This record gives sequence, structure tokens and C-alpha cells, in this order.
Amino acid sequence: MFDSLQERLGDVLGQLTRRGALSESDVTAALREVRVALLEADVALPVVKDFVEKVRIEAVGEKVLRSVSPGQMVIKIVNDCLVEMLGAESASLNIEVPPPAVVMLVGLQGSGKTTSCAKIGLRLTDKSKKKVLMASLDVRRPAAPARC
Repeated sequence: MFDSLQERLGDVLGQLTRRGALSESDVTAALREVRVALLEADVALPVVKDFVEKVRIEAVGEKVLRSVSPGQMVIKIVNDCLVEMLGAESASLNIEVPPPAVVMLVGLQGSGKTTSCAKIGLRLTDKSKKKVLMASLDVRRPAAPARC
């Protein structure tokens, strides 16, 4: 999911950097593509609307620095808004509780929850010397390999 989103946003914003000066219509067209890319990545509609509006306000009213092209400035604004929306501060996983510490991953089918869980478990085993148990609680796993 993140790969396709990264690819779509890269294509849209890459088109902006090829232009010398940007008009408001260029920014509007680019934000339309950003909106479609976010919606295809299953981002909630109210979040997408707020994000696009915030980027539009900042991009249209932004004065372009002399050392930076207008396209690069729009890319910076989109990046800053994405970082703000996703959370600028990192948060660590707090597992310093009486055992067992339960961590639940929730997401769309095929989005990599099991793989992420295994990687987190390996990291906790190697770095924190924790004992890790992993259980898949899916009732049905159509993407999992069939066992005979």
C-alpha cells in the first residue's frame, strides 16, 4: 500500500519539479492527483479533504525562495503536511508492563500485518531479550499458503 502511494505521489510531484514557474491551476491539478492517490490508499475522506485543503492554502500563499524552484517548494509543503498528519514525534513501544504485554495490529487484508508483527517480535527478542509469542487470530486467511 505504501509503495503504490509513494509511487503515485512521486509521479505527481515529479511533474511539478520539471516546470519553471507554477500557476494556481498547476497546484490544483497536482492536488487533485494527490487526493486520488490518498483515496486509493484507503485514507479516510475527511482526512484527505483536510490534508489537501491545508496543502492548497500553504502552497498558493507560499513565497518561493530564490534557491528553490516552485515545484520543490510544493514538494516540501506536501512532505511537511504528511509528517504533521502522521505524527512528527516518534513514539516507542511501551512493553514494560507485568507480563504478558499484548500488542494488537489491525489493518486491511494483505497490508503486511503478519510480516510487521514478526519483525517486531524479532527485534524485541534480539534487542530487549523478551520472550515473544505470535498468534494470528484471523478466522479466514485467503492469502495465506494452503496447508495439506
